[in-house]
Amino acid sequence: MTNKHMDRTFDSEQGIHTNFKEKMTYGDYLQLDTLLSSQKRLSDHHDEMLFIIIHHVSELWLKLIIHETQAAVAAIKRGDLQASFKMLSRVSKIQSQIIQAWDVLSTLTPAEYMEFRDKLGNASGFQSYQYRLVEFVLGYKTPFILKIYEKDPEVHQMLYHAYHAPGLYDVAIQALADNGFPINPDIVTRDFSKTYEKDETVEQAWMTIYKNVNQYWDLYQLAEKLVDIEDWFQQWRFRHMKTVERIIGHKMGTGGSSGVGYLKKVLDHPFFPELWEIRSKL
Repeated sequence: MTNKHMDRTFDSEQGIHTNFKEKMTYGDYLQLDTLLSSQKRLSDHHDEMLFIIIHHVSELWLKLIIHETQAAVAAIKRGDLQASFKMLSRVSKIQSQIIQAWDVLSTLTPAEYMEFRDKLGNASGFQSYQYRLVEFVLGYKTPFILKIYEKDPEVHQMLYHAYHAPGLYDVAIQALADNGFPINPDIVTRDFSKTYEKDETVEQAWMTIYKNVNQYWDLYQLAEKLVDIEDWFQQWRFRHMKTVERIIGHKMGTGGSSGVGYLKKVLDHPFFPELWEIRSKL
């Protein structure tokens, strides 16, 4: 497009605002100065910018996942399953975006990463408190994790609250009980700081729902939204593990974890076990 053509295009848009001396701009609204000045390399290596931006983007997506999932939990608690479906569907779409981020990071080669890895010190994605919040709301809770965040009382308190609060599956099970299914009362009133263990009464409730879809359409939809989220989350974990393996092999992580070994272990943990078990029994 020539400059003359561009000038004619803008001339035809007489309503476009150009004077922002006393008005809020796009950059002001998004606080772009703060956002775009946050990528501070600790080395002079070209690819450190990629490494920082990928993690910044992932943290922003995690923030939205937390925002939507917590709202979905509140909606399910008040019995508004339809409202929760929109939020949970959005979470699944966000997960597809966060998975693709690993494809970009995997363009970083081992030789390139070694040029700035020592600058990270003991900083590691293992310490991402937003990732832990997502795990907590999905029901995966491990007590030693909280110790990592004692340095920041505000973050520690936020995680402590989420650690003891009912997660997404807990409120889904409560919805089963509220709809008349004979759920084991010990499950409904359990200590939510403990990682959920599968229960026969919960499995039987889901089995009934899947065998009578039309009768329990809302609960069936809820179940499938949960399966979507776990499916995408495990795919995210797998891509994470393979990207780490591709870049550093089986070296120890910068945060002291076993790296690929740790990431492989968590792949085997289901969040909503009964929803996977019944697929073999239907």
